Amino acid sequence: MKLTPVQHLLGRLKMPGDKSVSHRAAMISALAKGQTYIENFSSSADCVATLACLQRLGVEIERAGRNVTIIGEGISGLRQPPDTLDCGNSGTTMRLLAGIVAGKDFTTRMVGDDSLSKRPMGRIVDPLQRMGAVITATDGRAPLEIKGRESLWPLSYELPVASAQVKSCVLLAGLMADGKTEVIERTPTRDHTERMLRYFGVQVGFESLAGEPGYRLSVTGPARFTAMERLEIPGDISTAAFFMAGAAVLPGSELFLENVGLNSTRVQIVDVLQRAGANIEITGQTEISNEPVGTIRITGPATRTPLKPALGPLVLSGPVIAQLIDELPILAVLGTQIEGGITIHDAVELRHKESDRIAATVKGLRAMGALVEEHPDGLTVMGPVALKGALIDAHRDHRIAMAFGIAALLAEGETEIDGAEDCVSVSCPDFFELLASVSNETADE
Repeated sequence: MKLTPVQHLLGRLKMPGDKSVSHRAAMISALAKGQTYIENFSSSADCVATLACLQRLGVEIERAGRNVTIIGEGISGLRQPPDTLDCGNSGTTMRLLAGIVAGKDFTTRMVGDDSLSKRPMGRIVDPLQRMGAVITATDGRAPLEIKGRESLWPLSYELPVASAQVKSCVLLAGLMADGKTEVIERTPTRDHTERMLRYFGVQVGFESLAGEPGYRLSVTGPARFTAMERLEIPGDISTAAFFMAGAAVLPGSELFLENVGLNSTRVQIVDVLQRAGANIEITGQTEISNEPVGTIRITGPATRTPLKPALGPLVLSGPVIAQLIDELPILAVLGTQIEGGITIHDAVELRHKESDRIAATVKGLRAMGALVEEHPDGLTVMGPVALKGALIDAHRDHRIAMAFGIAALLAEGETEIDGAEDCVSVSCPDFFELLASVSNETADE
């Protein structure tokens, strides 16, 4: 993908369906009894992998564009797959489905691509084995072979890392346990699973820990719940973040991003951009399928000037990192356009994504002329600096490709992103088309 700089971003976009919510909607619909019609389902390759795996487990699914119909047979309705479940590049598919098949009296083999096979799975193997499943992994990584049991043992489990995927895995397994399963979370992470379960009528307990940080979530199994006639997926705020960052810097920009999910565990990107000096407002707030949504309006400055944080240099660390994990690469790019730059710490989880996102971001920014210091758990980007077009390796990582797609619009000269179009399909296949539709220039393949 070759891109050249643009003057501004103008227009209205309806964001594609949120990837995280789509995964959970499909899986929970498959465990419900009856038919659920899902609108604005994510077209990402990751979510397509989830649907394919569910079909191999015997779930009847029909797709029509961005709409999906799922006919569930209840939590006892899944069948042993005829062969392996291929999760592709999707960690969410593998980790959440592992929790579901752990509660089934059959053996499931789960595989992924080269990238997914390098990501840590020991963090779900441990709690699922404590619940009675027998799991074989390769040095704590995929492929996984899971011999489930019909009635799992209930578990009280404290998350060793802040991970919505691990939390969700244990809660979904808890639906098939004989009694109450608890997850103790010290640092808040995305709560889409809890919200979706409640939308389907499942009781999810929530209580703060007395005198300690964090809270306890619980579900009681075996759970029985029925399908929802209609379910709508909000627009993906993690995808919206890239457009927000570009419009915040390019002079004369005005973007309206419609139907964007504003979940309290995801909306920190708006807060951070506002802290950086971006002009952002939210209107039309409402709720769909137990998730808050609204329209985000971003306007650029009158002239090309760096963003000016009101409270001094922008430093991100601590609990907020877990809620910004997907947006950190684009925030690092934006750091080149902020007075005082940006510093990110406590983000070692970035090294275990589709690529080592810390190393990939540092390498790409340096290629474009930025001054960047790499830390074991993050990076510091000096700003402001004028970026220059360069050859960028996307490292087969959709977030890296999209982040440098925005960097290319801000840079002088042409930028070529190797492997960009293939890897953005993981989360947003239409990313570059959407970007071109609101740019005054277009991308060339």
